[in-house]
Parts: sequence; structure tokens; C-alpha cells
Amino acid sequence: MKKLHKEKKFELVDSSEEIKESYIEKSESNLISAKILLDNDRLEESVYLTYYSMYHIVTALFFKVGIKCENHTAAIILLKKIFDLDNSDIKFAKQERVDKQYYTDFKIKKNEVKGAIETAEEFNASILDFISRLNAQDLMNYRNNFKNLISQF
Repeated sequence: MKKLHKEKKFELVDSSEEIKESYIEKSESNLISAKILLDNDRLEESVYLTYYSMYHIVTALFFKVGIKCENHTAAIILLKKIFDLDNSDIKFAKQERVDKQYYTDFKIKKNEVKGAIETAEEFNASILDFISRLNAQDLMNYRNNFKNLISQF
């Protein structure tokens, strides 16, 4: 994390409703595409987009608060450290995406991909709900959590 901070891979920025909304749209589009790919037996590609749907919803949360993060692993860690949200589903989805994208020694099952999409739907809904309940005090508190974390570097 220290190296990523030095490289400015994550930093405080102005909060942006516009950017937040664009990432929500990307997230929704990725999930729709993942379902289309699943229905057409393009399982590997469906796994990628399922993960990206989750990643983009986390990015939407970050921009709501005013955090820019350009590293997937850091985003997953920050989700837990800054917001104290369960990151296990997105962590697993990321590992699945990496395994399916970069390696060939696997067999993807349609029911597993369907389960991953259902998990992403639940994860995304929970993050959207979290975003919708944020107030000005919450935003300030999460920004302070982030400042405190990066001050340790």
C-alpha cells in the first residue's frame, strides 16, 4: 500500500456525483453483459464482467466520498479499511477473474457463473444501499478515515 500511495494510485479528490453515477452505469452495463454472455455460453467473458461490475460499484462509492483509486487490490483493501464493509465477495470475484483471464487449466461451470452473477447482484445492491444512506457527516468521517490511513505511510 505504501508504494501505491507513493505512486499516487489512490488519493483524496473532490467528491463527484457525476463520476459516481457514470460508474454505477458501467457497473449495471457490465452485469447485463455478463448475463447475456452467460446465456450464450461465453462463461469466461461473463466471469470478467461480473467482477468488473463489482469493481465499478466500489469505484462509484469511492467517488461519492472523494477517493480516487487506480488499483484493484487497493480498492478491495480500502473497502474494508475505510468503510468496514465485507470485501470477501469482491476479493473472490477478482481471484476468479484473474484465474479465468490468465490461466487455461480450469473448467468453468455454468451454474458457478450463474452463482457469481447472483453474488454480484447482492454485493452491488448492498453497496448501492450503503451509498444511498451516506450523509454529509459520513462523507467527512470516511474522508478522515482515508486521511488517517494514508498518514501512516
